[in-house]
Amino acid sequence: MLPVDFIDMMASNLGDELDAFCRSLQQDPLVSVRLNPGKPKPDLPYGLPVLWHPYGHYLTDRPQFTLDPLLHAGSYYVQEASSMFLHQVLRQYVPKDAVVLDLCAAPGGKSTLISEYLHEEGLLVSNEVVRQRVFVLSENIQKWGNGNVVVTHNKPADFGERLHHLFDCIVVDAPCSGEGMFRKDHEAIAQWSKQNVSMCAERQRSILRDVWDSLCPGGILIYSTCTFNDEEDEKNALWIREELKADILPVKIEREWNITETIGYHFYPHHTKGEGFYICAFQKKDGPDEFRIRLEKKKPTVAITHEDEMRQWLKHPKDWTMRQADRFIIGYPTIYRDLIEYLSTRLTCISTGIGIGEERGRGIAPQHALSMAKDFKQDEFTSVDLNLQQALTFLRQESFMLTDQPFGYLLMKYHGAPLGFVKNIGNHCNNLYPKEWRIRKQLT
Repeated sequence: MLPVDFIDMMASNLGDELDAFCRSLQQDPLVSVRLNPGKPKPDLPYGLPVLWHPYGHYLTDRPQFTLDPLLHAGSYYVQEASSMFLHQVLRQYVPKDAVVLDLCAAPGGKSTLISEYLHEEGLLVSNEVVRQRVFVLSENIQKWGNGNVVVTHNKPADFGERLHHLFDCIVVDAPCSGEGMFRKDHEAIAQWSKQNVSMCAERQRSILRDVWDSLCPGGILIYSTCTFNDEEDEKNALWIREELKADILPVKIEREWNITETIGYHFYPHHTKGEGFYICAFQKKDGPDEFRIRLEKKKPTVAITHEDEMRQWLKHPKDWTMRQADRFIIGYPTIYRDLIEYLSTRLTCISTGIGIGEERGRGIAPQHALSMAKDFKQDEFTSVDLNLQQALTFLRQESFMLTDQPFGYLLMKYHGAPLGFVKNIGNHCNNLYPKEWRIRKQLT
């Protein structure tokens, strides 16, 4: 049962369309996924394509995603079709070599989309303020496999105060009252109130105000919510224009997409194939660009004992800078080395680039993140193709035996997609899949 105050609010916005809108919220939600072009294509019940994203697909029914090894391999991301429209805004206004901040990033749908758009040219800082959620974000970033991402755990004000005029683009998918999730999450209906809407709108303005100084003059702000009401959407868009001094940008849309243009763009479920969503793009007005990277005096580079061996694990070894922290070795794009090292002195970095190796005794072991990376040179390791039951056993982080396989580190695969490593010691295999990522659901 929809709240009466919510219906009254939407009546003033939708007029004669109100009944059709309310009926749409009683329908089953759509299921959609975004494929990872750098990994094997999964076998899913595909329906129509998502028209505004080249790798988006609706599904005809909802599989048991948790029990699909290719989900854990990063071959696709389960994402609302409406949210994929971010791709169109990026394509029209953000260059591929941009430095982008995704401020409220967990669980990682928009960040994986942004990192894929930037590909090998740009850099993404993917941030989450809630500590429990930032590790889920880091996991999903690693599974997607792009090394052009720094995952951080900071407040919005940390960016505005410490990184003046750094970012070419900031994406703020703001915490909101969640009206767009009504047909997926009945708890969102129970928690909705006009007071909560007003509280969310104020919090959204506070977030935007805090981060604003980190956007460079002429830079692009992309603001979005999963709401329908104009207090969190259009009124906040006008507030950004007036208070933060930004121009609202038009986004080209196709008629057949059935997206509603207001001040920004609404995805209403009685018109558009997707859940409720609002997005608006802005350009910061010109001003003095005062930002300069103030590089600290660098410490002498510490030799990494097994660096030559680890570089053989990468398709493009010269593209990566390696750094060691304790016994772990990470790699990040050399073209952004100075900026990444600068960010690490200003922010709380959870993960940077890709984990490559871990010193163990006198040897070096591959990190799990390496197996997920698109730049991973897979033929450097003996591969073992697993069936579904074996793959799920591996993903539960259980031990198992592999007969007729060489000793040492082996790469586990499912339908051609890497799942991770084991160390074969003969009588059994040590499972190196991250314990905190293991699946607990049983096959039914």
